Amino acid sequence: MQIRQWTRGAGAALAPMAGVTDTTMRRLCAQHGAVSAVSEMVSAKALTLGDRKSRLLMQGGAGGAPFGVQLFGAEAETMGRAAAMLASGELGVAFDFIDINMGCPAPKITGPGAGSALLKDPPRAGEIARAVVRAAGDIPVTVKLRVGWDEDDLARGSGVEVAKRCEDAGCAALTVHGRTRSQMYEPSVRPKEILRVKQAVSIPVIANGDVDSADAALRLLEQTGCDGVAVGRGAMGNPWLFGQIRAALEGRPVPAPPTLAERFRVLQKHIYDMCEDKGEYVAMREARTHAAWYMRGLRGAARLRRECCALEHYEDLARVIDLAWQLQREGA
Repeated sequence: MQIRQWTRGAGAALAPMAGVTDTTMRRLCAQHGAVSAVSEMVSAKALTLGDRKSRLLMQGGAGGAPFGVQLFGAEAETMGRAAAMLASGELGVAFDFIDINMGCPAPKITGPGAGSALLKDPPRAGEIARAVVRAAGDIPVTVKLRVGWDEDDLARGSGVEVAKRCEDAGCAALTVHGRTRSQMYEPSVRPKEILRVKQAVSIPVIANGDVDSADAALRLLEQTGCDGVAVGRGAMGNPWLFGQIRAALEGRPVPAPPTLAERFRVLQKHIYDMCEDKGEYVAMREARTHAAWYMRGLRGAARLRRECCALEHYEDLARVIDLAWQLQREGA
């Protein structure tokens, strides 16, 4: 797989999100035009210990789009062993590239030194990248990172240094979220900091953060000079965004937002497929978050989100949708 084939203005990638980018979500977004997708983050240590749940996170591909498995860990040796297990085929996972998580801000990930904590330790980040690239052989390796750990770290340029070390290690591309770890997901993304990374390396760079519309995607590309964009939270409850971004990049009219009927049709299919993929008990508890996102912007959205949080069976979804229709008619 040639990374540049899906980074040169072809469309938007689906960014990895824990608890969100499962098999069903990846497949749905690919159907709507996502040019690639990455799994939920997988613990390299858990993989090497034979953890079954970690293996399940990697199954299912991305509905025909290029699919990456994202690994996280704080030790180069363990990351390398996990990558070797993937590359050898012994785990039985079909994938196109390996992605290294250097961006997750969650304390349970950064506490042991993984995720965005690696931005505080560029030499270790480089060692991890080199170990994974070496173990992966001909399989492309990419990295998802933030622009820094905090403001002091940003001023020192360690995010740029990590990016350079990843390039030197042989990584094929970078996805850069335009916030520091201390910012978490607020306030707005910082395009100039993504631009600094883009200018420091020669491999493709994908810009990530606050892409919730086709206009936002075009603006971020213009501000950063990046090779593509990745969509994270903007895709939740809105898989149509990928088709809108692709149209904008190709200079075509951007498709109108879906009708309410179409929104609910896709919601029902999304949750039904989750039940098929995971079983109803597990799927419906995870579906509460997904269903609530589909209610964004509707009249009575707060009430509808509360109803979504009580979903237990697939049949319950019809009741929530009926209530949504009722609330929209009352506001007409």
